[in-house]
Amino acid sequence: MKDEQLDFKLHPSEFGKYWSLDREITFLNHGSFGACPIPVLEAQQRWRLQMESEPLRFFVREFEEQLDKARSELAEFVGADAEELAFVPNATTGVNAVLRSLTFNPGDELLTTDHEYNACRNVLNFVAEGTGAKVVVAEVPFPLGSPEEIIAAVCDRVTPKTKLALLDHITSQTGLILPISNIAQELAQRGVDTLIDGAHAPGMIPLDLHNCGATYYTGNCHKWLCAPKGAAFLYVRQDKQSEIRPMTISHGANSPRIDKSRFQLEFDWMGTDDPTAYLCVPEAIQFMGSLLAGGWSELMARNRTMVLTARQMLCEALGVAPPCPDQMIGAIAVISLPDDSSEFVKTRLILPLQDALWQHFKIEVPIIYWPKYPFRQMRISAQIYNTFPQYEYLAFALNKLLKL
Repeated sequence: MKDEQLDFKLHPSEFGKYWSLDREITFLNHGSFGACPIPVLEAQQRWRLQMESEPLRFFVREFEEQLDKARSELAEFVGADAEELAFVPNATTGVNAVLRSLTFNPGDELLTTDHEYNACRNVLNFVAEGTGAKVVVAEVPFPLGSPEEIIAAVCDRVTPKTKLALLDHITSQTGLILPISNIAQELAQRGVDTLIDGAHAPGMIPLDLHNCGATYYTGNCHKWLCAPKGAAFLYVRQDKQSEIRPMTISHGANSPRIDKSRFQLEFDWMGTDDPTAYLCVPEAIQFMGSLLAGGWSELMARNRTMVLTARQMLCEALGVAPPCPDQMIGAIAVISLPDDSSEFVKTRLILPLQDALWQHFKIEVPIIYWPKYPFRQMRISAQIYNTFPQYEYLAFALNKLLKL
C-alpha cells in the first residue's frame, strides 16, 4: 500500500508552495476553516508588529483609516457600498447580531430550511424561545433536480405571520448554492425580510450584494477569500441599520461623532482586540486574484471544474448518482456514502470513517450524518492547491475502507 500511496503524492500542486499546509496530509477540507496563504500571514505579522510597536498610535491614530480602506476594497469585491458593511469575526457572529437585535412577538414566524447550518439554526431557536416566535422549517428535497424545488419549498411555508427568513447562500451540509436572488425577490414581494448566511460564498462564487436582494447578509473572509481566521463581514441595508446592534456594546453606543453612522461606530470598536485579520482582507483579495492570469474569475472557475470532476469520479467509484445538478455546485460538493453500520455514539465528534481516512491514509475530509444517522455524506472541497490525483487517492482509500 505504501507504493500505491506514494504514487498519488507525486503530483503536488504548483501553488502548494504558497500555503504552510502539512505536506504529509491530503487536505480536501478547505471548506471548514479555510487555509491562509503564507504571503497573507506575513502581511498580518507586519500589521501585528506595527500594532505592538506603539499600541496607542496604532489604535488611536492609524487603525480607523486602515479599517476604512480595507472595508472599501471588500465592498468593491462583494458588490456593496462601504457604508453598508461592518467587520465581524465570523458569519455566526453576524447572524447573532441581526437576530438578537430585531424585535419579534409571540406568534411571529421565523422561516428557515432543514439544510441550515447548525450554529445559526441554534441562534434562531434561541431567539424564538426568548420571544415566543415560532421557527418554521421548509423541507428542501435532497437529492434534488433543480433550484426551483428550493424556491417552491421555501415559498410554500410563507404565511402572513412570517417576519424573517434565515437562509444559507451555500449550504454547509449539502454543498448546494441556493437561488438566493430569486428567493429574496419572492419573499420581499410578500413583505418578508431575508438574512442570508453567506459563510462560504465570498471567493467561491461572484457576489453582488446590491442585486442579490438580501436585507442582511453575512459572509466569511477566512474561507474562500483566504484571509486570516477572524475576518468576516456583515452587510445591512442602510434603511435597516438603525435596528442592528453588535453583540458587544462599547464606546460607539453614545459617541458624539456625526461623521460616521451609528452602525459603523458601534461595530468598528467593540473593545480592544487583534483586528489585523480585517486589515489583511485587501491583501488576500489581491494575492488570490494574482495566482492565475484570469484573476478571480479564472480561480473560481478552476475550483468549480475541479470539484465537479472529482465529484463525478467519486460518484462512479461509489456507485451513486450526483445528488444535485452541476449548476448548483461551487467549490464544495457532497457525495452520499453507504449507510453507517457502526453503533451511533452521541459523544463522537468525528465519525469512524473520517477518523480512519485520517489515521490510515492521512486524508482530511469531513463526513457527517445527514439528514440523520445512519445516512452519511462526504463533502469535498477544491482550492487551487488541490490536484485531481488527491481525489483519486481518496477514492482508493474509500475502496480499501469500505471494501467496495
